[in-house]
Amino acid sequence: MRGANLALKFLLELCAIAALGYAGARSFDGPAAVLAAVLLPVVAILVWGRWCAPRASRRLPTPARIPVEMGVFASAVLGLALVGPPVLAIVLGVAMLANAVLLTAFRQWEQ
Repeated sequence: MRGANLALKFLLELCAIAALGYAGARSFDGPAAVLAAVLLPVVAILVWGRWCAPRASRRLPTPARIPVEMGVFASAVLGLALVGPPVLAIVLGVAMLANAVLLTAFRQWEQ
């Protein structure tokens, strides 16, 4: 179960990147849509890779990292809720919340 929860977290990270790209593409028209569809996920990837990833050279301590991770996830859910099907945003948000609860219960925030 612990391994499955970590795998779920990775899958949710990928979903967040995809949701941000989708939100960026749907928020604008023309070249701005393409730019937003590329930049929103890139910013999320840079933030995650710099401060949140398990092998990040400047990984934040857990109390500071958890809000950053949750902020990336919340941004993806909010973006999806604003431009996509609301049910999909709700499902993604519930899955991310459940994963955070399990990360806490299994004491996996350090992994």
